[in-house]
Amino acid sequence: MVPAAAPSLLEPVIPELYSPSLIFSWNELQSMAFDGILLPLYGKSYASPGIAVTHRLRARAAALTVPERIRTKVVAGRLTAAWIYGCAKPPEHLSLLVDAKHRISSLRGSTACSLHEVRLGQMDVVSLGGMLVSSPLRTAADIALHVESDRALPALRRLLDKEDLGVRLRLLTLAVEAVPRVPHKRRALETLSQLASQS
Repeated sequence: MVPAAAPSLLEPVIPELYSPSLIFSWNELQSMAFDGILLPLYGKSYASPGIAVTHRLRARAAALTVPERIRTKVVAGRLTAAWIYGCAKPPEHLSLLVDAKHRISSLRGSTACSLHEVRLGQMDVVSLGGMLVSSPLRTAADIALHVESDRALPALRRLLDKEDLGVRLRLLTLAVEAVPRVPHKRRALETLSQLASQS
């Protein structure tokens, strides 16, 4: 039996994600995307063709648009997190959550984004591709509570349909019911009852 050949150390390693750097300028990356060599992913980030666009890869692309000095203080949430999980369109601006223990004023003007001061528990945040992201359940609850129904419903359907995310409608309804009095809670529960009636 002939042993399988070990991969050559000289074989090129193709990166999954490209962004402006010493190797390629943004203009060069745009030209390669125009020629079909790279695929636009988010902001100034591009993916190699044939690479699976995963939650981690989208989170890495989002992380590259957030200044490094604040990256550990913000959490991608709401429809931005839904996009990272593959359940919404790429956001025009990142929706970033800031835990109440951080001063939100120190983060303003850092990047083109929406900042939302919230309380986050340990189970509300996961780390993906160098970015903190709200957990699938927290993402779904926040979308139900803070996004208008016409935009919330498609994202919520996709979050519920993706088995690997583990979001269940009954659990989501309980999570929204458990939130202390907040604006739009009644609307959120109505949105969830619409989902229940359609399933």
